[in-house]
Amino acid sequence: MAKQTIDIGTTPNDGTGDALRDAFDKVNDNTDESYLTSRILVNQTNKDTTLGGTIDSTKEYFLDGIIDMGATQIEIPSTGITINGFDFNTSGLTSSENSYTMFVNAVGGSGDVLWKDFKIEVTGTSSQVLDIEADTGFEAFEIDRINFNDCTSIGEIDGYRQGLETGTGRFGGTPNLILSGTWLGGYFIETSIVRSLTDGAYSLYEEGTSFVMNSRFRSNQNIDLPASASFIDFQSSNFTNPSTVQLTEMIISRAGVFDASDSNYTPNINKSDLVSNWSNNNGLPNTFEGGSIGVTTETATTINTIGVFETLTATLWTTNDLQHFDNPSGSQLRHLGNTPREYKIIADLTIDAGSNEVLTVRVVKYDDSAATTSTVLDQTRQVNALVGGRDVAFFSININTELDQNDYIYLEVANVTATTNVTVEVDSYYIIEQR
Repeated sequence: MAKQTIDIGTTPNDGTGDALRDAFDKVNDNTDESYLTSRILVNQTNKDTTLGGTIDSTKEYFLDGIIDMGATQIEIPSTGITINGFDFNTSGLTSSENSYTMFVNAVGGSGDVLWKDFKIEVTGTSSQVLDIEADTGFEAFEIDRINFNDCTSIGEIDGYRQGLETGTGRFGGTPNLILSGTWLGGYFIETSIVRSLTDGAYSLYEEGTSFVMNSRFRSNQNIDLPASASFIDFQSSNFTNPSTVQLTEMIISRAGVFDASDSNYTPNINKSDLVSNWSNNNGLPNTFEGGSIGVTTETATTINTIGVFETLTATLWTTNDLQHFDNPSGSQLRHLGNTPREYKIIADLTIDAGSNEVLTVRVVKYDDSAATTSTVLDQTRQVNALVGGRDVAFFSININTELDQNDYIYLEVANVTATTNVTVEVDSYYIIEQR
């Protein structure tokens, strides 16, 4: 229906405008058009016939106050539900019933869940806010400025495409959320705070049945946990792509105390796992992609021909703190991830050879996609004629390169002036680190 414009006449009191009854009839029509046809007001009196009845997914359900749902459940249809309020102080849904679930699944599955500007309090024993499964797997769970107060559990979401929290709060209770099934997208928490929780062996976000996430789980939350609770209880196998557990600029403490070595924050996943990308956190470890490899037992590298490069060998190359890298063999360091791809190589090598001979060390990159090698850097040094039988050349390397997934770096050496064998000494090493 089009807007009904009231004719107010040409001049005050000239008697040419709409009659009073006609004017108010237009007011009623405009009110119906603007509000009643697009918004359903929910209050304590009508909650059983509005939220407790058959949900109309074409309407916004607006919470006019704090509404005690009692034992009344809200069934989310396959076409979804939209609930808004004034704010999380003025509008809300509560229940203290035991063994109660506030939001339940429709037969066949539920649709989009869109909530904004209200609070939820589900405080009964063995109760939870929701237990829903996606209808098609392309549904969204998106909540904006929602506070969960003293909730026994937030519940379980199964097989949604994506989740988004902005401006959420968890205050009191044991507000665990279980993610189950295959998520085609990810779960993103932006600007969220957690405080004053009840202690217990639970996690804010937990792996549920057959949980697999094809995109990222990202959080920058400000969290204070009680003595036994965890932040996330996921495993690397829950994520299909590298660097998709993204914990960035988080603040996390336990009873107000910061301890980045607290392994119970994330009991089944850690900073160095291939799926982890943790950065700029306070109270939580950070991921430093790269690592080092060095000589711990020497052996000579055989030089067969003057000026021809040979793989730099040692009896034992030992790695340290490899994150998103591994060591297939020898001096190789292989990139297992797909992002970032820009790295710095820093090397400090001492190589024994004949006095005054000239050596060249080469940093070599193997490109897995092309199955080819290329030179990242050649560095040439003369062997110093030192006092005694030890004549060595010193190599100090600092060079940038790009490494895609399964590309790797290794070292070669050539004796430019003789066929004297060379030996890279113990404590020689090189480092790969993200630029």
